[in-house]
Amino acid sequence: MPGPLALTFRVSATQLGQLPDSPAEIAFVGRSNVGKSSLINALANRRQLARVSNTPGRTQLINLFTLPSGATVVDLPGYGYAKAPGNVRASWRAMIEGYLLDREPLAMVYVLVDGEIGPTPLDVQMLDWMRANELPHTVVATKWDKVKSSRRDTRRRELAAKCQLEPGDIVYVSAAKNTNLDQLRGLIDLHLTV
Repeated sequence: MPGPLALTFRVSATQLGQLPDSPAEIAFVGRSNVGKSSLINALANRRQLARVSNTPGRTQLINLFTLPSGATVVDLPGYGYAKAPGNVRASWRAMIEGYLLDREPLAMVYVLVDGEIGPTPLDVQMLDWMRANELPHTVVATKWDKVKSSRRDTRRRELAAKCQLEPGDIVYVSAAKNTNLDQLRGLIDLHLTV
């Protein structure tokens, strides 16, 4: 069973050219306030490795974390509603798309969707864009602890249908309750093995 990811913060960047080389990399992308930073902290079993806030849009840069192997994990700015000026939010799209399309060592993109509310139209748009650009991706449903146990089977089917996937193709996690974090760590280990 994989243990916590031994991540350390390396660099924040506004563009791809500012990022260091990496032998293998995975990235987390998702709507603002979906819990990307909380999930990274939980995967590493550290409280403040990635900055967490109750205000959507706090992650405004490409944040890169490194593992002892040299492989890297990236936390991308969230899309959708964020407390940031319009011109800043607009620059995020170009930053995210440029990173996803041109980052050579990128092995997998984890697209986070809110397990409690399901994929939003922006999430569906992101998944369609990922497929159109043939980018390897895995959907991770966050905040799974907030879904009542009596609703979980139904929520799995609804969430998968909106993502155009089978329920078993999605990883259902909770950073707050450590639900299925070992499963996700195992997938990350597979993609970052160098």
